[in-house]
Amino acid sequence: MLTINKFLPQGEGLSVVLRKRAATVQLRWEQRQQHHVEATDSLGRPIQVALPEGTQLRGGDVLVAEEGSLIVVEAATQAVMTVTPCPEHGTPVDLLRAAYWLGGRHVPVALQADRLILTREPALADALRRMDLVVQDTEAAFEPQAEPTPGHDHDHDHDHGHGHGHGHGHGEAHTTRGKPVRIAVKAAESTPHVHGPHCNHGHDHSH
Repeated sequence: MLTINKFLPQGEGLSVVLRKRAATVQLRWEQRQQHHVEATDSLGRPIQVALPEGTQLRGGDVLVAEEGSLIVVEAATQAVMTVTPCPEHGTPVDLLRAAYWLGGRHVPVALQADRLILTREPALADALRRMDLVVQDTEAAFEPQAEPTPGHDHDHDHDHGHGHGHGHGHGEAHTTRGKPVRIAVKAAESTPHVHGPHCNHGHDHSH
């Protein structure tokens, strides 16, 4: 068994050639949050990952085995649910509201221009449907939005007053965690919801 106690975030410092030659290992999101995990790489070798507590692996990180082998981490396909606006009565702003709500509950979410993706959770699915959103169960690789680190390369600080409003179109929604999360939906392009906070028009938001 290969023992791994080191990794290179996103293969930092490695050449493209070395990355292409490396074996891969597919790990689900819950596995990538564990500092101790056992798996099998693409060459059929059992590996044991033993990283410092609190380590969180992302797809594209490169594990370094004690004997020098390189193994690229890939996000494995797993059970997830996709969240989209109601096609009959919803707007993109509904996704912004949902992202804000989920962020306040520290729920890992993958943000896309037209949908949110998160791991399956019946209670969350029910709550999101009550927000006039369509929730569908599916299988997909899950890579939630990374937490911005202090001192990130934003050119101004959103925690202090600055001269422009938050309605501008730079595509950022702010969660209650106090950190910016990028989402490619412009609020200026939205239209008002046409039927209030609960969709009672007889259509089903579960698929």
